[in-house]
Amino acid sequence: MHIIERIYIDGAFVEPHGTQWAPLFNPATEEQIGTVRLADAEDADRAVAAAKRTFTAFSNTSREERIEMLRRLHAAVADRASDLVEAMREEYGAPSSFIDFSAPRAGNVFLDMAKTLEAYEFRRRIGGAEVEMRPSGVAVAITPWNSNYSFICGKLSAAIAAGATMVIKPSEMSAIQTRVITECLHAAGLPDGVFNIVTGDGAVVGAALAAHRDVSKITFTGSTATGRTIVRMAAETMKRVTMELGGKGPSIILDDADLDVVIPQVLAAGFLNSSQACIAGTRILAPLARFGEIEGRLQEAVKDFKVGDPKDKSVRIGPMVSQKQWDRVQSYIRLGQEEGARLLAGGEGRPEGLSRGWFVRPTIFTGVNNGMRIAREEIFGPVLSLIPYHDEEEAVAVANDTDYGLQAQVFSSDVLRARRVAGRIMAGRVILNGAPHEPLAPFGGFKQSGFGREFGVFGLEAFLEPRAILG
Repeated sequence: MHIIERIYIDGAFVEPHGTQWAPLFNPATEEQIGTVRLADAEDADRAVAAAKRTFTAFSNTSREERIEMLRRLHAAVADRASDLVEAMREEYGAPSSFIDFSAPRAGNVFLDMAKTLEAYEFRRRIGGAEVEMRPSGVAVAITPWNSNYSFICGKLSAAIAAGATMVIKPSEMSAIQTRVITECLHAAGLPDGVFNIVTGDGAVVGAALAAHRDVSKITFTGSTATGRTIVRMAAETMKRVTMELGGKGPSIILDDADLDVVIPQVLAAGFLNSSQACIAGTRILAPLARFGEIEGRLQEAVKDFKVGDPKDKSVRIGPMVSQKQWDRVQSYIRLGQEEGARLLAGGEGRPEGLSRGWFVRPTIFTGVNNGMRIAREEIFGPVLSLIPYHDEEEAVAVANDTDYGLQAQVFSSDVLRARRVAGRIMAGRVILNGAPHEPLAPFGGFKQSGFGREFGVFGLEAFLEPRAILG
């Protein structure tokens, strides 16, 4: 049983002022595996005070000093890779296909940001003015449960590169993962107060941080509904904000696509991270001329997406994070049938042979139109909607007919055609034919998927403000 009773403030693991405890579960077994003592508003204030005390000195460190810190952080995280893998598997239940990417990436984001920092020009001449990019102040990062340590490391890497200090409020549902990554970051030996980590409830600690007058910047990853609340609170003191919110990504299969290649990629995009991912391609757009063929291919290929215990390397879809999330996904599967969509695969209940654990049958609806709620609302579970279109023009219109605009996919045998279609999609990222991840490219969304960008130069500048000196 994991008993987590410390938070991290001013370079030390300390007892929180908060006295509330929350249970931790293994979602593959539904068994309680630990408890975490939650921070409160007073702890949030202590963490901000520590970051504020450190800011003046840290903001004036050199580029070389910060690059060295980023490299030390990479080494410290890489050294505990196996512990990070086990913590995510036990507490979150992610399949190996996701963990094998997520665990190395947590450390690599520090090297990616060091590379960005090496080439970045903090001073530039514009006419008669000298313009210097300065750290914006004390930053707050609020991170979700679906990729805990990747979000923590990604946001922290940009803050450190910019010379900003940070308070991190991770999800209380990821406390075991948070403990391991905090131990890693502590081992890197950064100055006290550069980063502080307070695990607590969003309505208590998150709200206290969002309203805090000494916080200048908030970076948040999570639901659009929570993002709206944070933006309203941040506006009271004109905090700078980066919002990476929900998504309802389209995967557009053009009529010239090679289905032997495309169908497995479309399903991999849709079921990414057990579909508990804002970037999952949960709307599959298929041309009417090939619709029946695509239906049949999907119905057969989905059988390769095994659901079960994430300890099994052949498993591709793990459990939902909680009973609440499982119930939510089941409600959408019922809703899809009530709306008139037809089940091509899956349905309600657990997969055959699994009597415990918050597992969902990988579900594909066909006969879906883009006005149905299952096609418009973020479900955050393995439920995909197959939507027909007549021609390329309609495919683009349907893809863009959404409140979201985070990530999209385009599949075609003609790369120039795929690129032309991609240029018309309103999304922060458009991936052509399953192209590999580019860690230095900006990431963020259009419309209600948020604003601001993370990673690379754009992520660095999210923590900087230009100061112009004339004369």
